[in-house]
Amino acid sequence: MKLADPCVLIILGASGDLTSRKLIPAMYEMAEAGFLNPATCILGMSRTTKSDAAWRAELKPWLQKQVKDFREEVWTEFAKRIFYIAGDAATNEPYARLSARVAELDAQRKCGQNILFFMSVASELYEPIVAQIETAGMVTEGRRWCSISPNNKSWQRIIVEKPFGFDDKSAEGLNRALGRVFEEDAIYRIDHYLGKEVVQNLLVFRFANSLFEPVWNHHYIDHVQITAAETVGVGQRTAFYDKTGAIRDMIQSHLLQMMAFVAMEPPTSFSADHIRSEKIKVVNALQTPPLDNVSQWGSLGQYAADATEGAYHDLKGVEPNSKTETFAALKMHFDNWRWSKVPFYLRTGKRLARKSTQVVIEFKPPAANLFHKIMDTPMVGNRITIDIAPKEQFKIQFNTKIPGPMNIRPVEMDMNYADSFKSNAVEAYGPLMMDAMRGDQSLFKHRLEVEGAWGAIMPFLNEASAPLRKNIRGNYAPGSWGPRSATDLLARDGRTWAE
Repeated sequence: MKLADPCVLIILGASGDLTSRKLIPAMYEMAEAGFLNPATCILGMSRTTKSDAAWRAELKPWLQKQVKDFREEVWTEFAKRIFYIAGDAATNEPYARLSARVAELDAQRKCGQNILFFMSVASELYEPIVAQIETAGMVTEGRRWCSISPNNKSWQRIIVEKPFGFDDKSAEGLNRALGRVFEEDAIYRIDHYLGKEVVQNLLVFRFANSLFEPVWNHHYIDHVQITAAETVGVGQRTAFYDKTGAIRDMIQSHLLQMMAFVAMEPPTSFSADHIRSEKIKVVNALQTPPLDNVSQWGSLGQYAADATEGAYHDLKGVEPNSKTETFAALKMHFDNWRWSKVPFYLRTGKRLARKSTQVVIEFKPPAANLFHKIMDTPMVGNRITIDIAPKEQFKIQFNTKIPGPMNIRPVEMDMNYADSFKSNAVEAYGPLMMDAMRGDQSLFKHRLEVEGAWGAIMPFLNEASAPLRKNIRGNYAPGSWGPRSATDLLARDGRTWAE
């Protein structure tokens, strides 16, 4: 990995859970691996008053918990990069102090006047914070000369977390607000799933192996399933979750990103412009379900009560008569040649049977089954399973003869990351944040991709989804795979979920 430019990384919302559990551990890992520029420092900002030393003391236990093979000597050096300033980022009060502190750190550490803002705050604060950054004059769009950056110009970039908007209109508004302050090539809309090794390897799996790409189309593939299942409930996030739901929280971002990697055409080269161009094309090819028949394209649910937790609709912080989904299964189709009539089934939910994030590629059975007279069960098609969590592995299922009298059954070959590469998985945010410091947008979303994704799922969120939400309360048991309607969604097409 190329060494990133030096910069001051400003984490806005530094006291939040994301910072302590993900961002700081990710930066520690990058520093330990030698990928973080030695001059780069981290400046956290939140409303709570505390010193640099106090914040460092708060972060250390989180690192010891989150990082595998924590090393005291690495922490001692890494902690020297961490600083803190108190202030409400949505108001103008702290920005004179913030600008002065950034200038001080830049002079001390020779960061080239480069700034990377990370919005680790509630999404409704994005626009007011960006407006304050503009008013404070902290974005110069490379007009300042710098002897450290390779192009002799300083840069200011911003990483924006999901949810990116609440619907199609708010996403367009947020894009306009960001565009008034930052150029498009300085806006990094992050989806940490794209930092996961297995998700990135989808591109290598498809385009670096002549074995797979020739059959990656409607002639050979029957359908695709993408699942992100969790065994935990909403927990203490009821206020956030009841305004968000499973579709906004998971499908609009993570699952559609994985789907884009599965479905996109080969890019001209492995570059940000070409990769993002193909992702935009594939998102724009998504068919919109008919507004008068959305119930045939999806399934929504809320988990019921069990011995360990109450039903979702009874939790503190959930609105009375809430119709917010904790489970969603959607059927998507593409209007293009490669995926003509091939359905993509996306599924996510809380309190499900098993924690699992995976992509399943189901191939069509052989055109002619010459073994049908000797088989006990019907011939099944081949299957590729890409496990993203909790294990990281690729599995290929194919048919083979059982020892003894002629009979056939499927078996699997697998490639497990931990076994194959003998290394621990790194926190997904780390490589993505290094990409932002290097100016590489390959694994970040373009504004057109974001807006296209919202357009494709709005029928499952607006008034057209009312039939799906009519009997949503407690319609699936914890520990199951969701409501009966999710099974019916595939059964109507003669298919079943790969569980």
